[in-house]
Amino acid sequence: MNDIIRNIEEAQLKAEAPQFSVGDTVRVYGKIKEGNRERIQVFEGIVMKKQGGSVRATFTVRKISNGVGVEKTWPLHSPNVEKVEVIRRGKVRRAKLNYLRGRVGKRAKVKELVK
Repeated sequence: MNDIIRNIEEAQLKAEAPQFSVGDTVRVYGKIKEGNRERIQVFEGIVMKKQGGSVRATFTVRKISNGVGVEKTWPLHSPNVEKVEVIRRGKVRRAKLNYLRGRVGKRAKVKELVK
């Protein structure tokens, strides 16, 4: 049974998974279906966490919209994720940035990684 599931999951993997890490500011292009039409909606924010592995890997992106924090979790290998574009690299020392939830304004910023 596990071999069958593993074969199905390997077929779902994207050939080129987007390369980004926690703390990066990304722009996620997600497909939205409205009735019989399909369009692409952009969601831009900071990557709060990445978890899972293989085909079940997910990442959570947080943005502030009209003064309210909005978080959205995306499956990394989903066909509904068109592409993930890295806007800027962040310098963080944690794997999960849950502390950003309690911060507003300039305190919610992440330093930029300069290479």
